Amino acid sequence: MIKWRGIAFRLHPLFVLVMMASIATGRFLELATLFVIVLWHELGHLLAALRFGWTVREIKLLPFGGVVEVEEAGTLPVREEVWVALAGPMQNAILAAAGWMLGQAGWIDGGWAEAFVRANLLIGAFNLLPVLPLDGGRMLQAWISLQAPYHRTLLWSARISLVFSFLIVLASLFPLLAGGLVQLNLLAVGLFLCASNWTYLRNVPFVFLRFLVHRSEKSDSRMKHGVLSRPIVIEEDRPLIHIIRLFMKEQYHLVYIMKRGKIAKVVPEKTIIEGFLGRLTSGNADLRFFM
Repeated sequence: MIKWRGIAFRLHPLFVLVMMASIATGRFLELATLFVIVLWHELGHLLAALRFGWTVREIKLLPFGGVVEVEEAGTLPVREEVWVALAGPMQNAILAAAGWMLGQAGWIDGGWAEAFVRANLLIGAFNLLPVLPLDGGRMLQAWISLQAPYHRTLLWSARISLVFSFLIVLASLFPLLAGGLVQLNLLAVGLFLCASNWTYLRNVPFVFLRFLVHRSEKSDSRMKHGVLSRPIVIEEDRPLIHIIRLFMKEQYHLVYIMKRGKIAKVVPEKTIIEGFLGRLTSGNADLRFFM
């Protein structure tokens, strides 16, 4: 692990396995090139995140990209999330263009330049797949959050990611139908993504809980600057959990409590969240309702 300005850089165990395999097969140059490409890709995410004032805690490097862990997860504007997600593949496009131009100018070996361009295009394109934690998965999750409540967003982005992860595994086995060999690298990545997204799906209650905690902390600051509210209308006999599951990520809510067809009370979202978190602390709420 390396730390820079409080940001931890870690190699994921899957990357370590790739490194060991590359060293064992004598492909050290390919490994070094892959490391530079992945690191440059993540630096694109990092610089964009810092540009927007995000608090970055850790960067995990994977063979096909990486994961940027930020303090404000779940409360960041969709526009910023999309730009930060795009920043990685954009760096791959820049590297590919630079490699192609240097190869055409004859400043570097043509064969190496071609392989370098192909590697960048492959990593950039792969990261645009709609699978978490890839950049495409992050953008898909951000888009869904504009259309649906955040709890539903978490569930659907995890389920869609699982489906595409399984398709990646099937793609790695496809050569068997033509009498070829299994694409082991693709199979390893696909299995990793399947396991990662299955774990993410099981952890949705805790991800959503973190979203509520951050949202409660920021409610006052949002109101000071003024914010348009989106009403939630619900009968008084509905549990708090049913109200909270209707919260939109990019909206501020006022909850209209109805009784016999009339408005009995109007409650700001912070009161709802604090009431739920208080019940959770006292053991009167169950996180399983978030599944």
